Amino acid sequence: MSEPHHGRGIERRKAQMDIFEILESEVRTYCRTWDTVFERASGSTLYSEDGRDYLDFFSGAGALNYGHNNPDLLRPLVEYLLSGAIVHSLDMKTVAKRRFLETFHELILRPRNYDYKVMFPGPTGTNSVEAALKLARKVTGRTHIVSFTNAFHGMTLGSLSVTGNSMKREGAGVPLTNTSSMPYDGFLDGEAADFLWLRRALQDSGSGVDKPAAVIVETVQGEGGLRAARASWLRGLAELCHQHGILLIVDDVQAGCGRTGTFFSFEDAGITPDIVCLSKSISGFGLPLSLTIFKPELDIWKPGEHNGTFRGHNPAFVTGTAALEHYWQDRRLESKVAGLASQLHEGLSQIAARTEGARVRGRGLLAGIYYPDHEVAGKISVEAFARGLLVETSGPDGEVIKTMPALTIEPGDLLKGLDILADAAESVTGGKVSVKSIA
Repeated sequence: MSEPHHGRGIERRKAQMDIFEILESEVRTYCRTWDTVFERASGSTLYSEDGRDYLDFFSGAGALNYGHNNPDLLRPLVEYLLSGAIVHSLDMKTVAKRRFLETFHELILRPRNYDYKVMFPGPTGTNSVEAALKLARKVTGRTHIVSFTNAFHGMTLGSLSVTGNSMKREGAGVPLTNTSSMPYDGFLDGEAADFLWLRRALQDSGSGVDKPAAVIVETVQGEGGLRAARASWLRGLAELCHQHGILLIVDDVQAGCGRTGTFFSFEDAGITPDIVCLSKSISGFGLPLSLTIFKPELDIWKPGEHNGTFRGHNPAFVTGTAALEHYWQDRRLESKVAGLASQLHEGLSQIAARTEGARVRGRGLLAGIYYPDHEVAGKISVEAFARGLLVETSGPDGEVIKTMPALTIEPGDLLKGLDILADAAESVTGGKVSVKSIA
């Protein structure tokens, strides 16, 4: 009798697997690379329903900077939910929102001397970008936006219009207008002076380029190949925008919340953007939340002129507050991230050194390896998953292996992941390398 029962169990599992193929849209992506059913997670480890564990160098595409089910965030969330407190509130005043705003101001804005207003535009990163673009156009009365080669800012129409990836742009189904793209730092390999095109376009009335309302930039191109802008380049961009009365928007959705070491990725450059977009790990726990923050003089919105049903996600306020209180009261997390980043970059450099033309890109714990053969990174990702490591690719052709471990990962787990990645790279490219000796 045990055999038929066992057989029914297998059939149920097959049916459960098949539902993803049968019912879910073809648009799904990550589950094609990581073809398993995940059941639970803790810290930097995911567990599948068949009992395998996977080290996570993906961190929810940057939404889980503090790891999975972080107990310091989970406890206040569970307590809040069991207390009968408000969950959904649109933009009404709540105790949870007040605590988040007070904490964000006291621990993030005030210590950095940033005078910003806070807007809750909707639950995702693209909502933050859409609000930023809309506000820039409203404030300046101009329609044009300048973005950069290989940029990624989201999948809704406004965000797509300033995104570089042609495949994603084609999904819009309509013309994406009122934008121009200029070379990102390093795109021309130093063959032209920084901002030569934009300077000329702004100075020459015959350029055919309207004076833009804003320039939008990522300090590290998370989806565009992990190119990291130099601090001097960012300062030059900020100065150029200031000279011409153009608003500077920094999209810190993926590179922010400590991912590059400091809370905002632009702090080391010493610039103060006019508008900043935050999402992903601002909730700390993987719950939907995004902010668009901007200088007070730009706050010319009329009440209700930009709104949305899910602006007041109180559970995310609770976990976001807990994350700020636990990790940003002092500089300890920044110090830890600096050490982990050094370890990560050293390990990646050792792996890259085994392949001609491969090189490390990125900053902080948003880093990876560019491969001149654009098929290599994808193959390494597949091999890494087979060995128990989640790591994705980046770039227009998926030519970069992209690592995003949690900011809270233990050094031993980081080393273990690097060693798995080294084994996966060896299986694809040859050239044995061990990273076990990295301190």
